[in-house]
Amino acid sequence: MPLDHYVTLGRSGLRVSPLCLGAMTFGEDLGWGSSVEESQHIIDRYIELGGNFIDTANFYTKSHSEKIIGDHVGRHPARRDRLVIATKFSGNLYPGDPNGGGSGRKSIISACENSLRRLQTDYIDLYWLHNWDIHTPIEETMAALEDLVRAGKVRYLGVSDTPAWKIAQANVMAHFRGWSSFVGLQIEYSLLERSVEQELVPMALELGLGITPWSPLKSGALSGKYTRANAGEVKGDRGAFIHSYLNEKTYALVDELAAIAREQKSTVARVALAWVQAQPGVSSTIIGARRLSQLEDNVGALSVKLTAEQLGRLDTLTKPAFGFPQSMQPIFPAIHNGGTTVNGVFMEASAFGVVKGDKPY
Repeated sequence: MPLDHYVTLGRSGLRVSPLCLGAMTFGEDLGWGSSVEESQHIIDRYIELGGNFIDTANFYTKSHSEKIIGDHVGRHPARRDRLVIATKFSGNLYPGDPNGGGSGRKSIISACENSLRRLQTDYIDLYWLHNWDIHTPIEETMAALEDLVRAGKVRYLGVSDTPAWKIAQANVMAHFRGWSSFVGLQIEYSLLERSVEQELVPMALELGLGITPWSPLKSGALSGKYTRANAGEVKGDRGAFIHSYLNEKTYALVDELAAIAREQKSTVARVALAWVQAQPGVSSTIIGARRLSQLEDNVGALSVKLTAEQLGRLDTLTKPAFGFPQSMQPIFPAIHNGGTTVNGVFMEASAFGVVKGDKPY
């Protein structure tokens, strides 16, 4: 599958590449990341390969990320309408200003205007709520976003890093009020981060939100760079993000990924990305590349098709155990249908206090 094998984002009509170019590393303002020149080369190559989906945020590298993308669009204006440019609001760029961030109307409108200026465009294709603002009523946030859509400054809405129940509340409210609703869900999702499968993934499947996973390689822990053999010897570019994950569980997983990579004649990173792409509800996976060579390697994941047996091996190592109410799911059929099989043992409905022939009161 090439980058120009476009897919729709959830139930919307917005067509995006199966791998999204994440721009969090554009700019060296935080002491790590890509230089301006390298960032421009990465954008050029991504577009050359057929990619059309670029994701950033007003907060990334102190807003330099947006400016780098904007300068690129400024130099290549003919590309603007061919690209799907996504950015986020919520991050506060103005220390000491209580309205400089968050999801209130004042902050949202100001953030949008500033992002439009930095991106050198008059509209944003996909505008993400970066993270839930517990101090602002969700109806105020959704009403402000609807105004931006009606003004033509935003085309589609997405939501990131927010509880499933709050997203459901927002979308149901928007539906009944005739407002634009969220069509995309951005969440951390990888073989080392599967807790989202308890609530967020089922919610996205039910409501038709296209999932765009971030950190699919867990900050590089699943890139193949860190192995049991070189444990403690290789330093990460963002140590605080990765060192806590370099443990026996991760090394066992990397060993299995390496074995599957040999079977696929591929790389550890590509196999880890292919696993994420194969998950239900995933529309486009966000890949972050600090160097052009990383982009080239990650794009190769689109040619990896994992077998059911290989997916099962990875699932065995990483499938999370969920508590209530998921832990109750196996016994519900016995209550609903008069019996079920649990761990290979058939359980009669009577095990739950239901006796054949009983009449309801």
